[in-house]
Amino acid sequence: MISLPILRNSAPLRYFTFFYLYAMQGVPAGFALTALANYLIGKGVDALTIGSFDAIIGIPWIINFIWGAVIDRYQFSLMGLRKHWIIFSQFLALLTLTSLLFVHDPVKQVHVILAIFFTHSIFASVQDASVDALAIAIVPVNQQGRINAFMRVGMVCGVAIGAAVFSTLVHFYGFYYAAAAQVIFLLIFTVVTYIIKVDREDSYIPSFHTKPIEKAAVSADDNPDLKWLFRQLYNGFVNKISLKTFSVIALIYLCLSVFIKSFSFHLIHNLHWDDNNLSILQGTWGSLVTVVVVLCGGVFADRLGAPRMLRIVTYAICGFLLFFGLLGMWWHYKSLSVTGMLIYSLADPMYSIAAIPVLMALCLKKVEASQFTTYMAVVNLCDVLGAYISGLAMRVTTAPVIGVTCGLVISTALCIQWLLRPAKQLAT
Repeated sequence: MISLPILRNSAPLRYFTFFYLYAMQGVPAGFALTALANYLIGKGVDALTIGSFDAIIGIPWIINFIWGAVIDRYQFSLMGLRKHWIIFSQFLALLTLTSLLFVHDPVKQVHVILAIFFTHSIFASVQDASVDALAIAIVPVNQQGRINAFMRVGMVCGVAIGAAVFSTLVHFYGFYYAAAAQVIFLLIFTVVTYIIKVDREDSYIPSFHTKPIEKAAVSADDNPDLKWLFRQLYNGFVNKISLKTFSVIALIYLCLSVFIKSFSFHLIHNLHWDDNNLSILQGTWGSLVTVVVVLCGGVFADRLGAPRMLRIVTYAICGFLLFFGLLGMWWHYKSLSVTGMLIYSLADPMYSIAAIPVLMALCLKKVEASQFTTYMAVVNLCDVLGAYISGLAMRVTTAPVIGVTCGLVISTALCIQWLLRPAKQLAT
């Protein structure tokens, strides 16, 4: 009988597994938020509707810290550590997206599509929290940087497929075939997830009962109650250093979201770019740049130190938003706009590569997964708010003005942070 490798004991299997688990999140995200959003803009759907579309789909990701706490509380199963949560969420997410096959006119049924992707986001956010918790639990410290890189690359590749490939399917074959291809993709990897075992003794039958060997090893301290979890989460989140550090990080994520949503809408609606070409640009060249940056960024973060790298990237993003926004009157030159899109594709992942290790270092013991998921929930909230704010802002001003404004907001935050710095310079 063939003995399959075990996730806890095999580094290559972990790299592959966390790569495709994040790709499974990226494909629907790229399909909904890039390919479909650009398609609807091209069909004449207004900016506020598109902004609301992005924002509502992102709402479940705002509260995924709740899933993190529950997953930490009920983490053991006969299927393996936290695996039952991953399988459960993947199956329900797949079942939800299957209903897209019954959508006949995406423009007229945009609210139906919105409801489907909103429901999918609920289960996808549970999967995300489960996967993050599993990674923190089983990945050795000396491999966490590489695992984060594979996760990010998996998300990027998934978004690229969802944006470029599925946009092409929608335009040339129709929405039905794009939705069917997405279902097949997710079904294949759901089966793969079911087959992979976290530990050798794991079963393929789900159960929330703790295994005998774990009953002897796991104490009440290892499985704290929800009240303690939320109290500890609160203490970690409102810590003075954590609050100051994360406030700036969250603000920059918000500004990046506002800018890129406004920029994409401006290219299609004002400069009359073809929405399919923009999706392909975002999903191919932009993603290729991101993959290279992510794979190299971990090395730079290790050599420079994540806090120092975070400061450098923050200054670079601020300068880019100010300078590129001031060049707005020349955005009609396609080479300039493409360059701006590619630079954004470079800046966004580089910022994440630097910010995520800093956030991990802020997490308190015993609630690392829940606290990190809370940080990611706020980051997701920033992305949701950015989509909605951009929709409102584009009704009263232009994308170049929005870009400059975002740069000024970040500049102001950096000045305030510098003025409030402690006498001894903190590492963060």
